[in-house]
Amino acid sequence: MSIPQDRWAWLPLGQMLVNEKVLTADQLNRALDRQRKTRERLGQILIDMKLIDEDILLKYLGAQFRKEPITRQDLAALDPDVVKLVPEEVARQYGVIAAQRSGRKLIVATADPLNVMALDDLRRATGLDVDFRIGPAGAIQDAIDKTYRKVTTAHATGEGLDEALKIDLGLSVGPTVPQPETTVDIRQLQSQADDPPVVRVVNYVLGRAALDGASDIHVEPHDDRTRVRYRIDGLLFDLLEIPRQLHLAVVSRIKIISRLDIAERRLPQDGRIKLRYNNREIDFRVSTLPTIFGEKAVLRILDKEALKLDLTQLGFDEWSLEKFNGAIHQPYGMVLITGPTGSGKTTTLYSGIHTINSPDVNIMTAEDPVEYNLKGVNQVQINEGVGRTFAAALRSFLRQDPDVILVGETRDLETAQISIRAALTGHLVFSTLHTNDCPSTIARLVDMGIPPFLISSALQLILAQRLGRKVCKDCKEPYEAQEDSLVPYGHAPTGLGQTQFYKGKGCQVCNFTGMKGRIALYEVMPMSQELRDAILKAAPTAELREIAQAQGMKTLRQAGLQKVIEGTTTVDEVLRVTMS
Repeated sequence: MSIPQDRWAWLPLGQMLVNEKVLTADQLNRALDRQRKTRERLGQILIDMKLIDEDILLKYLGAQFRKEPITRQDLAALDPDVVKLVPEEVARQYGVIAAQRSGRKLIVATADPLNVMALDDLRRATGLDVDFRIGPAGAIQDAIDKTYRKVTTAHATGEGLDEALKIDLGLSVGPTVPQPETTVDIRQLQSQADDPPVVRVVNYVLGRAALDGASDIHVEPHDDRTRVRYRIDGLLFDLLEIPRQLHLAVVSRIKIISRLDIAERRLPQDGRIKLRYNNREIDFRVSTLPTIFGEKAVLRILDKEALKLDLTQLGFDEWSLEKFNGAIHQPYGMVLITGPTGSGKTTTLYSGIHTINSPDVNIMTAEDPVEYNLKGVNQVQINEGVGRTFAAALRSFLRQDPDVILVGETRDLETAQISIRAALTGHLVFSTLHTNDCPSTIARLVDMGIPPFLISSALQLILAQRLGRKVCKDCKEPYEAQEDSLVPYGHAPTGLGQTQFYKGKGCQVCNFTGMKGRIALYEVMPMSQELRDAILKAAPTAELREIAQAQGMKTLRQAGLQKVIEGTTTVDEVLRVTMS
């Protein structure tokens, strides 16, 4: 494939295609409009819209960067020894693959030539001079999967993990002799954090967690080793152990790329890392905490593409969805979502906001932190260090002509009071609270100091939720059971009699656990007049629960057992995440 003339080089891709009459100006404008919404690469959008094919894209990208494109045929015949010069986690993180080596020069194939950070990390990871050629994204991903498949399979089954790490990362994995912490020179620490072995460890951990769909990473120092664990579908699993003497450098590397102060090791710090992995944009929310053996780092993984904003896809039953949908379309009042950290409250909140978001509605949110950016919504990051608390943000919101207000968390009496007053003065207010179920939320608000008459007047609906693991769809198998066998756990029988339940046999996809992915369990309590009267009379939590159930509310346990009947999860999983 020949390179076009130099006069085309460095022109924007879209303009180049219009100049050469490959596209019309109208076609380019439509593609650019779509790019502003999806933030995908323009070239991929043009292919998806069937305006150009892959060969045309490679030809003009090659011209733009003065690089000879690499073809699918080239990528199908790569030298495995050259490919493995780039660690798997780095290849998957940036969507690149090593194609050629000549002395100290390494050529990699990439579909994203503007990613300068990828080239910098590749140079550090390989110790070579790295340059690129432009190739088709799909073929590059196929080559990555083909070359690294054996290593990936070993990691997925947990077999040979230490040996793979020794080879891939150049480390001796396992416990080491504890060494006392001494004063460290900051410049020396920065240098160690940029050393290839340390960079490769951190890249491996981030890439592995993203590949396996983890939600959190824990880097935990102990007296003789540093343990790294990650949370998948709500459960923690060991990922690897690294030598104790590398702990400080590994944590410093994490702090450097999340723009934290590596010299400060006495106070907790919070930061963020943003990276692209397999053409997905993933945020890591970083938190460090001093412990007796050094700093512990926890990274919360926020995958924007995994965020579901369709209420019908979250796991609501028909009755609960109808009541929740009705409450969020009210002109004023308060909707409270409760549950522990990691129960999916943010997803439900964002889905509700997304459902009612329109050009004629002014929506304002106060969050700590802002986890995902919502188009058309005014989002405010809480910063208590400068006095921008939830209460302060709320007071400012009320001077900004809002229709809908979202308060990320009701932490104190002042925030609760302002939220309820806003709900009583013509605003729809969403917020979260840490309580066990819907009825106990009333007792929590009273305990915070909110008078029952304000609670009764302001509340529209309370929703409690948990996340339970789903049966793996790749290895699920049916078995016969009686519906009545669920009655001792709290199920209200519907006369099904003998029916089919499902369980996972265990396979490589689910790491032989039989469970893969998660589903939300919802308990929805809309405010009826009878409930409002009971709240005014300071009725106990048990009485509120009886009234709500008589009016159609399913408890979290009952919602979970219904998922068992539907074949989504198992009895053991429901018993693990709910109380009777």
